[in-house]
Amino acid sequence: MRRNDLAAQIARHRLHARLNGAVDALPEPPPTPTYVVDLESFDANAADLARRANGTPVRVATKSLRVPALIARALSSPGFSGALAYSLREALWLCEHGIGDDIVMGYPTADLPALHRLTASPTALRAVTLMVDDESHLDLVDLVRAPGSDPVRVAIDVDAGLRVGPARLGPRRSPLYDAADVVGLARRIEDRDGFRLVGVMTYEGQVAGVPDQVPRRRVRSSAVRRVKSASVGQLAARRAEIASALREVTAIEFWNAGGSGSIETSAGDPVVTEVTAGSGLLVSGLFDHYRSFAPLPAAYFGLRVVRRPSRDVATVGGGGLIASGPSGKDRAPVPWAPPGLRLTALEGAGEVQTPLSGPGASALTIGEMVWFRHAKAGEVAEHVASAHLLSGSEIVDSVPTYRGTGNAW
Repeated sequence: MRRNDLAAQIARHRLHARLNGAVDALPEPPPTPTYVVDLESFDANAADLARRANGTPVRVATKSLRVPALIARALSSPGFSGALAYSLREALWLCEHGIGDDIVMGYPTADLPALHRLTASPTALRAVTLMVDDESHLDLVDLVRAPGSDPVRVAIDVDAGLRVGPARLGPRRSPLYDAADVVGLARRIEDRDGFRLVGVMTYEGQVAGVPDQVPRRRVRSSAVRRVKSASVGQLAARRAEIASALREVTAIEFWNAGGSGSIETSAGDPVVTEVTAGSGLLVSGLFDHYRSFAPLPAAYFGLRVVRRPSRDVATVGGGGLIASGPSGKDRAPVPWAPPGLRLTALEGAGEVQTPLSGPGASALTIGEMVWFRHAKAGEVAEHVASAHLLSGSEIVDSVPTYRGTGNAW
C-alpha cells in the first residue's frame, strides 16, 4: 500500500471512531439513517468557495442543502449572498421564516397555488425572483395573480450548453440560446404589465457538474477537460453578445452562472455578477474528482449492521439512497467509514438491506454503525427528519431538515 493510501485509510478509521463516539454520546440513539454534518469541514468548504469566487458573490443552492440551519449558516459566511431555490413553495417558506430576502428560483414553476401566494404577498414579491424561459410562464402568473398586486420579478434562463455542429452537450434546460431568442422574450416581458425583468441565468452544467480527474479514467477525464475548455470559451463569447443586446432593452440587476465545479471560470467572466454553489459545501461522492478544487467531505449518513450472512459479508439495514440522474454505479451511496467496504454487485444498495463486502467487512459486528456518503448533496435530507451537527468529536446541535419541518417539495 502506498503511503498516501495508508494515510487515507487511517483517516477514515479515525472518522469512523469520531462519528460513532459523537452519536453514542447523544442522550438517545438516533434513528437510522443517521445524518451528520461536520461543521468544521462545512465552514472550510464555504471559505474555499468564496476564495475561488475571488470577490464575486456566491449564491447558496438550497437544493444541495435542504436543511434550514445550514442554509442560514452558509448565508452568514463571508462571500455568500442570496439563495437559489428549487421550488416556489420552498422559496416562500424561506421568506416567511426569515431565512432569505433575496431568493432566485433556479427553475421555472407551474405551481399555481404557490404563484397566487407569491402575488398576494408584498414581502415575497420583493424577495423572490421567478425564472422563466417562455412567455407561457408569464401567462400562468396572470392566471392566478392576486388583484392589485405589485410587479413580479423575473429572470431569464438561457441555455448554457456547448454546441458543436448539430451536437450539443449540457443540461436540457432553456429553449433560449442566442441573443435574438433572449432579447425577444426580454421585450415581451418589458411590454407586459405586472412583470419586471431583473436578471439572467446561464448554468453550465457540463462544466460545473462533471468530474474531470477520475482515477483510472485518464482518457475520459482528458476528454471532459477539453469539453469544459471549449464550453467556457464558447459561452463567454455568447454571454457577451447577449449582454450587449439586452442593454438595448433594459438594465438587469444580476447575471447568475456556474456551480461548485466551475466557480473560477464562471466568476472570471466579466458579464457574470454572481455564482451559485451548494454541493461544494457538503461535498457528496460525485464531487470527489475535480482538478480545480479538492474540498472536504462534510456530510455522512450512518446505518447499523443488522446481520452477518458470512464471515466476509456484513449487512446494514436500509441503504438504498440512490441519487437522481442517469442510472449508474456513480449514483449509489459510497460506504466510507470504516474503509475497505464495497457494495455487492448482485444487490447493490437496497431499500431494506445492503450487504457490504471487502476487507473491512469481517471486523464489523451486529449493531455497529457504518457511515456512507451520498452521491448527491442535499438528497439524503429527503430521507431524514434531522441533521446532527458535529463540531470536533461532539454533536453540538440537532436541527430539522425540510422533511423535519413537515414539508415535502
